[in-house]
Amino acid sequence: MSAQQPAPSSSMSITLQIISIVFYTFIAFFCIGLPIAVLPGYVHGDLGFSPMIAGLTIGSQYLATLLTRPSAGRLADSLGTKHAIIYGLIGIALSGVLTLASNLLMHVPALSLTVLILGRVLLGIAQGLIGVGTNSWGIGQLGPEHTARMISWNGIASYGAIAMGAPLGVMLVEGLGFAALGIALTVLALLALAIIRNKASLAVTSGERLPFWAAFARVAPFGTGLALASIGYGTLTTFITLYYVERGWSGAAWCLTAFGVFFVLARLLFVNSINRLGGFRVAIACMAIETLGLCLLWLAPSTALALAGSGLAGFGLSLVYPALGVEAIKQVPTSSRGAGLSAYSVFFDLSLAIAGPMMGAIALHLGYPWIFCGAALLSVTGLLLTLLLFRRAAY
Repeated sequence: MSAQQPAPSSSMSITLQIISIVFYTFIAFFCIGLPIAVLPGYVHGDLGFSPMIAGLTIGSQYLATLLTRPSAGRLADSLGTKHAIIYGLIGIALSGVLTLASNLLMHVPALSLTVLILGRVLLGIAQGLIGVGTNSWGIGQLGPEHTARMISWNGIASYGAIAMGAPLGVMLVEGLGFAALGIALTVLALLALAIIRNKASLAVTSGERLPFWAAFARVAPFGTGLALASIGYGTLTTFITLYYVERGWSGAAWCLTAFGVFFVLARLLFVNSINRLGGFRVAIACMAIETLGLCLLWLAPSTALALAGSGLAGFGLSLVYPALGVEAIKQVPTSSRGAGLSAYSVFFDLSLAIAGPMMGAIALHLGYPWIFCGAALLSVTGLLLTLLLFRRAAY
């Protein structure tokens, strides 16, 4: 039976309750991180498809998340946040089974790729369900005054999990083979399902429920700024391995780790700046730092500077999501929080879905360094849009 839990009073109590919720985000994104550094090489090298197809394979996960966001938000608002997370964990388990099956079908590359993409689609659906479920659960339990803190900790869990998962996925494949990825995804999801079974859920909030597209229209200006800033992340995660190969370097997975470490560090150190300075100011400063990091990746003559660029990009992107999210979530009623969060997240999903094919086309014609130049230009565009929104809000 669902029960509304009282809002915690102490800072430690708040943190502990947040951690108990974002644990499921950590599991989900650890499962996303495990294959992220090895999938491009698997599709391009082992199965023999082009870099653009490798980008489309990665992007299929984010496209699936994008297309199912309306259903994820509606499910979280109407059935409860715990149910959304449970369905997401089931999707991860099934994705692991399909990843294993893809490896077993390597002798038929087209079929193997098809099964792999189906697994990525399920993983993308799961990402949307767990993302909106955990954020909505935390904000509902802690209160709207802790929106930035909840979103920030959810991001710490997600990017921290990817930072850990990417190099561990490389080591797992090198030691046990690609099939081990599928087994790992399934086992982790089943363990999380066993843990969440006895966790008390949050009561469903009554009141006005905005249609998804009404919520979408209200948050669209803020989401567009988020999307423009987030394409750099999609570019990095999709192509950093092939970028390193073209440059004759090794250790691409450590760029993902650097991104994740500095992302988490920035959120831990500066999350309270959103409440002090306002979402717009923080977002503008962060986009400027991210752009600098992407430019450094574009021009990097060595792995050391590429790592530095990845770290700066992670540090810069870290607070863009919660900073603009605080402004976006003010536009929807409490009873439609799930729809608002889903609509806002659509823009993040869109950026990741288009990053693969868009940057794959740039890489095909100009080379991999230029994808980071393109991402930097888009980040600057997002910065200018946020400046306009800030000025509009001030009048």
